[in-house]
Amino acid sequence: MSDKQLLHLVIGGELSSLDGTTFKDLKKIEFVGAYPNNAEAVLAWRSKAQSTVDNALMRYFVIHAHKLIDPSTDDHSH
Repeated sequence: MSDKQLLHLVIGGELSSLDGTTFKDLKKIEFVGAYPNNAEAVLAWRSKAQSTVDNALMRYFVIHAHKLIDPSTDDHSH
């Protein structure tokens, strides 16, 4: 593989209010998918966001999971 994989996750759900990022019900969070780069994640995010444009409280997010994963600092003892 010539390109380095940079894991991105796309999730979404209905927010409690328009001025925050708190989900109304965490049990109803939608996992859209995992993507190897930001470009593919943004395409998925855009598609889901556009499909729910009629619901102002529905929001989708791209999570840059590769920034959260650091094997040198992860504690694998538990």
